[in-house]
This record gives sequence, structure tokens and C-alpha cells, in this order.
Amino acid sequence: MELTPNDQTEAALRGEANVWKNINGIADFMVLKCALELRIPDIVHSHSAPITLAQIASSVPDSPSLNLSYLSRIMRLLVRRKIFSQHKSLDGEEVLYGPTHSSRLLLSKTTLPDQVTLAPFVAFMTHPYLSAPWRCLARCVKEGGNGFEMVHGGRQLWDLAPGNPEFNKLFNDGMESTARITMMAILSEYRDVFCGIGSLVDVGGGFGGSISAIVKSHPHIKGINYDLPHVVATAPTYTGLVSHVGGNMFEWIPTADAVFMKWILHDWADEDCVKILKNCRRAIPEKGGKIIIVDIVLEPEANGLFDDAAVMLDIALMALTRGKERTEKEWKKVLEEGGFPRYQIFKIPALTSVIEAYPQ
Repeated sequence: MELTPNDQTEAALRGEANVWKNINGIADFMVLKCALELRIPDIVHSHSAPITLAQIASSVPDSPSLNLSYLSRIMRLLVRRKIFSQHKSLDGEEVLYGPTHSSRLLLSKTTLPDQVTLAPFVAFMTHPYLSAPWRCLARCVKEGGNGFEMVHGGRQLWDLAPGNPEFNKLFNDGMESTARITMMAILSEYRDVFCGIGSLVDVGGGFGGSISAIVKSHPHIKGINYDLPHVVATAPTYTGLVSHVGGNMFEWIPTADAVFMKWILHDWADEDCVKILKNCRRAIPEKGGKIIIVDIVLEPEANGLFDDAAVMLDIALMALTRGKERTEKEWKKVLEEGGFPRYQIFKIPALTSVIEAYPQ
């Protein structure tokens, strides 16, 4: 059917609007960073009812000369992005701002220590070390490699942590925050995956939050948290629950009935994944052994709740690591080459899926 002039004009305008939205996409991330630095989610959630702009401003720490006009512009975008809700006061004279499910996921751990939050992950992803590599995407496409190594003199993301305790903590706190959300989904919807396992090693387990949650839910499991020596050196003690072991997964993996890897393999190229999987294969029994991978499985059609997030995270991996998000076909290839010809994929209510794979 031929488009009328009005249809063509509408299509052109939608196209222009879409380009402008993408041009200014960085504003979403930076405004989120701004909101956390000003502690706006904590302030809004500390009240039992929606509050005014002036109330928010008066509660921002160390800001005696805060600019109300600028703050209102920040809040306007956050409302558009559904981070906060917007209401009218009873007299209709003032705008009030309230919480949402999204803003609850941005509360600081100092406000609610046990709160599930993604605030540490936002802080990590907006660190200057991680901002600069995004400018190298065209070079990544032309040359291969990743932006992080291009910007940081050939050093990988993990190479900067050992000599920088502050960045090491920021990195592991960020990973831990995503882990808590994922583990809640796994342990509520798919906890049977850990039944029958006597010992479990969490490869790349960071500070040990995931393996400790698993062992608390399944006390019969002997938990091993395995990560680089500088990571486990600062990890908290989980008395009677988890033992920390330092090492390199490209060299060896502690022996256990099963291996758990959450958001590890997506950081690495296929050939690196195969090396890791082969070490997993050596670490588990021939009969009864298995690996449990928690990672994104890209869908061929973009019709899921987390599809956009998964594809955008894939681009982040291009900028920051040697890895990528994978389709089921791509997962099948690396699993088979790594010694795991049999697998099954389980959906969970989260960004990631669970891949259970076996050596025979």
C-alpha cells in the first residue's frame, strides 16, 4: 500500500524522534548516576507519602546552595523514565514525587543494609574507568578486541583491581548487588537444581554472597567460593558455611560435585570459555557431576521483558571485555567443545537463565 503524504510525514517525524532519543540516551544513565549521588531514592523512600521538590532539596546532604531549577529538571526525566511517580498536592499547586518498584531497586545499602539494590552496579558502571571505552566501539568493530584494553594500555578490566582497593571494592560490590537479585529468583523458582549436590564451587564468586545464599538454603552443601587471590583476600568470613579459595580459573578449579558460574562466561571469548569449561570438566565427577551456568540466553525474537537490556548488555561487553551474550546455538557450541554435550535451559524470573550441563 502506497503511503500518503501525511503518512510519510508522520513516519519521518517518528524516525527523527527516534534518532534524537538515541543521541541523548547517555542522559538516562548519567541522570541515574546523579540521582544516586544526591541520594534521591533514599530521600523519597524515607517518607510515607509523596514529597515536594523542596523537601527533596532540603534532605540532600552537603548541599546548602542546591539549585532547585536543575533538580526539577533531573526529576522530570526520572519521572518520564518511571523511576519515580508524580502526583499533585491536594490544592493542586505543587508537584509531589513518590516511589516506584524501580526506585526501590536504587536504595543505598547504608539506608537498608539488607535491601536488594542495583545502586552499587550503577556506581560501578559509571566509574571513569568504564566510561572511556565506550568511545572506541567503531574501532572495536574495525579491529576486533575491546574498548577497555584499547583505552587502558592492553590491561583488562580485572587487571586494574589488584593494585586499587577502592576499585576492587566497587567492582565486587557491583557484582554482588546483581547476584542478590539473581539468587532470589533462582532460590525461589529453581532451588531444586542444588538438590543431591554434596559440594559446590562458585567459580568467580567474588565476595561469596551467592554461594553463601545457596548453602543457607541447602545446608547439606559444602560451599567453596573461588576467585582471584586479591578478591578472596578481602571477602567476608562465612563461618561454617563457605570456604574461600584463591586461584585462576584458566589454570585449575577446585574439585567438587558441581560447578556454579554466574555471569562469568559472558565475559570471555569462545576459546576462553572452552578453556574454563574444560577445567570445570576436570573438577567434577564423570558420573553425577554437572555445571550450573547463570547467564543470558539471547532470544531470536525481541518479545521478552528483558530483551532490550540483554542486547544492550551485549554491547557493554564489547566495550569492556572480550566476551558477548550468546544465543542457545552459541551456548551449545562452546558447551560441546568444553566437554558438556548434554544441557538444558531453564527460564527464571530474571534477566538471566539457568543452563544445566553434564559431561555425558
